[in-house]
Amino acid sequence: MIVPSTALRGKQLVLGVTGSIACYKAIAVASHLTQLGVIVHTVLTDNAARFVTPLAFQAVTGQPAYAGAALWGQEAHILHTRLARQAELLAIAPATAHTLARLAQGQADNLLLVTALASDRPLLLAPAMDGGMWEHPATQANVSVLRRRGAVLLGPDDGRLASGQTGPGRLAAPEAIVGRIRALLGQAGSLTQAKVVVTAGGTREPLDAVRHIANRSSGKQGAALAQAARDRGADVTLVSTVPVAPETGNATLRVDTAREMREAVRVACRQADVLIMAAAVADFRPAAAHARKLKKADGPPALSLAPNPDILHEISAGSVRDGRPRVVVGFAAETHDGPTHARQKLRAKNLDLVVVNDVGRSDIGFGSEHNAAHILDRQGGIEELPRMPKFALAERILERVARLLAERSL
Repeated sequence: MIVPSTALRGKQLVLGVTGSIACYKAIAVASHLTQLGVIVHTVLTDNAARFVTPLAFQAVTGQPAYAGAALWGQEAHILHTRLARQAELLAIAPATAHTLARLAQGQADNLLLVTALASDRPLLLAPAMDGGMWEHPATQANVSVLRRRGAVLLGPDDGRLASGQTGPGRLAAPEAIVGRIRALLGQAGSLTQAKVVVTAGGTREPLDAVRHIANRSSGKQGAALAQAARDRGADVTLVSTVPVAPETGNATLRVDTAREMREAVRVACRQADVLIMAAAVADFRPAAAHARKLKKADGPPALSLAPNPDILHEISAGSVRDGRPRVVVGFAAETHDGPTHARQKLRAKNLDLVVVNDVGRSDIGFGSEHNAAHILDRQGGIEELPRMPKFALAERILERVARLLAERSL
């Protein structure tokens, strides 16, 4: 489910598409970005238009899509300057070896190249070509020139190529391209230069070699928070027990247990401005994990539990040497009396905000795409948020975080 991003709504992008068989994937990129609220202007080279038509992009973006002949159309010489000036980013996906060479040389004999030459905005290139072409010294020299000029390159990936060979040259996945575009468009957002640490998922505490004690947290809310922070320009470290989509965090640290999460969070918070503990951290773990698989024939094992570290309290109370981020947000998953328990948690753990949701409801919470919550603050305020997509809830939380950071920077 794609949820519009308030931070990206109205941002303008020129999406360049060049003549690779992979250019059909650019339609998915354009569609995804449009659903996020980005205004996408598509420029195709003549070779790209042999694979896909401008009409396909116009259909998914609701905006005119231009091919080579448009350079000499009614708008003539002003079209490329208008596109270059109004766009906040130029992304070319796929970018062929031929286009990379012409960009490096400053050529401007089609609408896409002349737009790129007229633009002073960031340039994202997602190459796609056969492996031998990518590895050729000429292509690598062109890539080096473009990087020195400030271009951002994404990929290419390793995989099966159109030639039937396997190797580097495959266009980066559409979701990875979208993720990098989101990060670049969000560079001037309300959390620009802020370092944000987010935790996601439920910790898993080993019982034996194959079994563990866990909870039902899917990590979706934490991943949504990380993405919403990136959309606002934050430098995000996501500490997660579950896989996440590409580019959700600037750095993603995978952990399993509460103790692993504690160490990862402590390190990540040393330079952090914000900590958002959305993960469901187990309060207890088996006192001793068996090195071998327990056998059913031996009967039920005696289970002795030991307490896990309270990561949120350690960081927020400043009881560790690494210091406290300027804003600390906790989560409280409750089945009853949520605001009451959340208020106690906010005070006991020295939090700036606490977000409480009712995990007893079947239409929100664990595993769902939606959530509902109350946000409590230090001043005694409480904001009730109705059922909404988890990404929309993440945006509401990040709005509060951005305001707190701004107030504390005065």
